[in-house]
Amino acid sequence: MSNDRHVPVMLQRCLDMLAPALERPGAVVVDCTLGLGGHSEALLRRFPEARLVALDRDKEALRLSGERLAPYGERATLVHAVYDELPEVLDRLGLATVDGVLFDLGVSSMQLDEADRGFAYAQDAPLDMRMDQTTGISAAEVLNTYAPGELVRILRAYGEEKQAKRIVSAIVREREKEPFSNSARLVELIRESLPQAAKRTGGNPAKRTFQALRIEVNRELDSVEKAIPAAVKAIGVGGRVVVLSYQSLEDRIVKQVFAAGAATTAPPGLPVVPEKYQPRLKLLTRGAELPTEEEVAENRRAAPARLRGAERIREDVQ
Repeated sequence: MSNDRHVPVMLQRCLDMLAPALERPGAVVVDCTLGLGGHSEALLRRFPEARLVALDRDKEALRLSGERLAPYGERATLVHAVYDELPEVLDRLGLATVDGVLFDLGVSSMQLDEADRGFAYAQDAPLDMRMDQTTGISAAEVLNTYAPGELVRILRAYGEEKQAKRIVSAIVREREKEPFSNSARLVELIRESLPQAAKRTGGNPAKRTFQALRIEVNRELDSVEKAIPAAVKAIGVGGRVVVLSYQSLEDRIVKQVFAAGAATTAPPGLPVVPEKYQPRLKLLTRGAELPTEEEVAENRRAAPARLRGAERIREDVQ
């Protein structure tokens, strides 16, 4: 499989946002979502003095990226880990703080492009959807074993699917005849169970259900909720965290963590705000930045991207 078809989203903007933190001697940057290594390779090239630590839960991604980043030798350390394991990874490597952390959340290009992984609703494949295929339950197991009420909750919470009850009723009826194993059957079932009006909006009608299943299988939102605060804690003063997210649920978590860090925590009415109540972060974006029209025209996967960044401006004070 070739690496050249993978186009990193908002690459230049990510590099520029991290630059003030990574142009320092001995800087360490963590790419929490290595994927095919596009962002990582660009970081190593742009910041020749920096050391990279890159995480991914997908062993195939680590293998392919390892080949891609081999020319950089010991400057790149690749680790098989989920990004919410960031504190443990840094501890094992003896790194008390780092200078930059980059997240490119969601499903990687490699996982979308490899048909047998079951992430893409546009092609028939086994309903797997695990980013790390060595552990956890598959999307098929979720569909075939979860209680109807739990499936409705997942589709509403993680897919923001208004037709969740209707879709789940059809799934439960069909799984009693034969368990689900492949994506095409699920796509067809969703298409048949939705009212005409719902099918006319928002692209493929299976999109939201597939997103919900993927988030459930990989516990993505749980990981994001742990990982973003961990990244903020890991950077030293002047360090920066930059996050690309692709759906509103992830972006909301990032927004809330950054906003909390950029706010004063002082009780109201204090004439002078003590140091321990001062903001720890400075926001680097006004709201979320979006990709340019030109980038979306060149790379359709950039379309839903939302970019946020924050800089550490003081240490935690107990």
